[in-house]
Amino acid sequence: MEINIEYKDFTERALQVISNPEKQEQIVLAINQHEKRMKDGLNQYDKLSVVRQRAGYLKNKVINELDRYLIEFEDNFLSNGGKVIWARDANEAKIEIKKIIKKNQITRIVKSKSMVTEEISLNQTLKNAGVEVIESDTADFIAQLAGERLNHMGTPNQVYSNEEVAELLHTKLGATEHLTSLEITGFTKEYLSEKIASAEMSITGCNFLVSDIGGIAITENESNALTTMSLPKIQLIVAGIDMLIPSMENLDLFWPLLASYQVGQPVTAYNSIITGPKKEGERVGPEELILILIDNGRSNVLELEKQRQSLTCIGCGACANVCPVYKLVGGATYGTTYQGPIGAIITPFMKDFDSFKHLSYASTLCGKCDAVCPVNIPLHNLLLNNRNYAVKKGFVTSGESRRIRWMTKAMSSRKLLDMPGSTLKNMFIRFSMKKSWGNQRHLPTTAPKSFNQLLKEKS
Repeated sequence: MEINIEYKDFTERALQVISNPEKQEQIVLAINQHEKRMKDGLNQYDKLSVVRQRAGYLKNKVINELDRYLIEFEDNFLSNGGKVIWARDANEAKIEIKKIIKKNQITRIVKSKSMVTEEISLNQTLKNAGVEVIESDTADFIAQLAGERLNHMGTPNQVYSNEEVAELLHTKLGATEHLTSLEITGFTKEYLSEKIASAEMSITGCNFLVSDIGGIAITENESNALTTMSLPKIQLIVAGIDMLIPSMENLDLFWPLLASYQVGQPVTAYNSIITGPKKEGERVGPEELILILIDNGRSNVLELEKQRQSLTCIGCGACANVCPVYKLVGGATYGTTYQGPIGAIITPFMKDFDSFKHLSYASTLCGKCDAVCPVNIPLHNLLLNNRNYAVKKGFVTSGESRRIRWMTKAMSSRKLLDMPGSTLKNMFIRFSMKKSWGNQRHLPTTAPKSFNQLLKEKS
C-alpha cells in the first residue's frame, strides 16, 4: 500500500493511543459500559432479527428509489413553509450557509449534535468568518473545548475521564477545580443556557428525514436540540440525502431501534418532529426554517450497486464498539467524522479514495460488525469491496501487486512452498512484513520442517 500523509498520520495516532495505558483503559471501560447498556436496551425485542430485517428493508427501499423519495420529501417540506437548499459537496454547502449568515448579520450560532456539520468542517469555516459557534450537546461541547474531533458517532466524549473534563472547564471557562460529575453537568447546563438564549441562529442535524410528511425527526436525551430550535429566529438543518425514511409510521420502528443500539435505552427521552417554521398563534419556534441537503460523495456510493447498502446506516455507531481495531485505537485515531467499519467504507467516497483507502484495511474482517448492525449491512463484505475497488482503480503500488501475485503463486503450489528452507522463509517474513506489521510485534517463524516433510519422513 502506498504510504500517503493520511495513512502516516493514522499510524502515528494509533501508536500514540496503543502506547498510552490510560487511554486504553478509558476506551475499554467506555465500550464495555456501552455493550452492557445496548444489551439491556435490546431486551425490549422478542424477535430482534425480524425488527432488523424490517428496518433494513425500509432503508434499502428508500436508497434504491432515492430520487423519488427526495422529490416527495422536498414537496412536502416546502408546503409546510420550509426552504430547501441542495448542495453537491461540502464547499457548496458552506458557501450557502455563509450567505445566510451574511444576509441576516449573524454573530452567534448555537448548534446541537450534527455529524454532517462535522463531516463538512462547518465549525472551523464559521470561526474563520468571525462567527461564535457554541455546541449545545454536552459531549460535543467538551470535545470543542478540547479542540479535538468527535471520536464516536454515538458517544463522542468516551475517551475523556471525569478529571480531564473538570480540568478543561477550569482552564477554559474558569470553573471551580475538581468538579464532580454532577457539578460538571450543572456548570455546563448553566453556561450553555446563557449562550442559547442570546443566539441569533441555531444549526441542528437530524436523525431521519420523513418523506411522506416532509418532517425532520430528531431524537435526543438532553433536550438541547429542542431548546436550540425553540429560541433563535432562524433554524438551519443540515442533513445528508441518505437520511430518508418512507413514512412517519416508520418512526415507531426506527426511534426505539436507534436508541437501543446507540445508548441502550428503549427510547430516548426527547423525540421531536419538525414540520415547518413557527405558525401563527405558536409561542416558540423559528420564524424561518432552512434545510441544507448535502450529497458530498453519497452519489458516488449510490452508483456502486454493492456499496450502496452502506447508505442505509442509521448512525448508531454499534459497529465501531464491536470492532477489534476500534477497541484498540479509539475513534480519534481515524481522523475522520465517521469511524469504525461504516466510516471506513463511506469516508473514501466522501473525500479522496486514494488518500483514505487505508481505512478499508483497518479491519480484521471478523464479521462482528455484521452481526450487530441494526439494518443488516454486510459491513465486512463492503470493506472487501472497497479493497477491490482500490486495486481496480490503480490505487495500490505495483510493488504491492507483485508481492500478492508471488505469494498467491507460492501458496498455491506445495512444491514452491517447500522449496526454500525455514531460514530463507524467516528472512522473507522479516523483510516483507516487519515494517507493515510494526516494530513492536513479534513476527511468526516457520518450523525447521513443514508438516508435509515430517509426514513423508514418517511414511
